[in-house]
Amino acid sequence: MADNYLERQREDYEARRQAKANAAKLAWQKRLKAYQKRLKAEQLQPKNYIFDFDGTLMDTAPVILITMAQTIEEMGLPARTEEECRATIGIRLEEVADYLYPDRKGIGPEYAATYRRIFARNNLPGVAPPYPGVIETLRALHAAGHPLAIASSRSRASLDEFVAEMDIADCIAMTVGGNDVEKGKPDPEPVLKILTQLGWNPKETLVVGDAPVDILMGQRAGCLTCAVTYGNSTPSTLQASHPDRLISSFSELNSLTIED
Repeated sequence: MADNYLERQREDYEARRQAKANAAKLAWQKRLKAYQKRLKAEQLQPKNYIFDFDGTLMDTAPVILITMAQTIEEMGLPARTEEECRATIGIRLEEVADYLYPDRKGIGPEYAATYRRIFARNNLPGVAPPYPGVIETLRALHAAGHPLAIASSRSRASLDEFVAEMDIADCIAMTVGGNDVEKGKPDPEPVLKILTQLGWNPKETLVVGDAPVDILMGQRAGCLTCAVTYGNSTPSTLQASHPDRLISSFSELNSLTIED
C-alpha cells in the first residue's frame, strides 16, 4: 500500500516537473521567435529612401514622349515607336540618342539641346502630375524620421523645379541630377554620391524606381531596392531585374518591410 502511494507521488512529481519544463521550453521558443522576427524586421526595415523621379514620383511620360517625337521630327531622324522612346526614360538625356540611333554617333549633344528647347515650351504648369499617394507618403515618411533623397537622370535644374512645384523640397535632404555625375544609371554613382555625402548606410537604404536601370543602380551600390509597377516599365521587365520588393502603389511604402 505504502509502495503504491510513493510510486504515485513520484509519478505526479515527475509529471509536474515535465510539464513545467515543457512550458518553460515553449515560452523560451516563443520569446526567441518574437526576438528573431523583431530583429529581422529592424534589419530589413528601410531607414533612408532614394527615389527615382520620372515614372516614380511624377507622371512625366506624356510630355516627355511628345517632346521626343517633336525632337525627332525637327532633327529629321527616323521615327521611333512609343515603346522604344518610353524605354529610354530614366537614361540621361545626352545618352538617349545613342540608344535610339546607335548607328548615328555624335548626335547626342544636338538631340539633347533640341529636346531641352522643345521641353521648355511644352512643360506648362500642371502638365505632369504626381502619382496618387506620392505627396502624402513622402510627407508621412519624412514626419516619421526617414531621410529622403532623389537620384534622377533629369538635369538638376529641371529636377529642382519639379520638386519645388510639388512643394516637397522641405522633405528632401538631397537631389542628384544627371549632370551631377560622370556616369548615369545604371551605374551606382548617383546613389553612391548621396550615400557618401549624407553618410547613409547602404544596407539601411531603399532605392525606389520604375525602371530596371534604377534597380541595377541601387543593387550595385549595395542598397535594398523596390520597383513600382505603375511607371514606364512592365511588371515582368521589372521582375527580371530582381528587386527586393515590387509594389503597385506608392502608398505601400508607408508599411513596407523587406522580408523573405
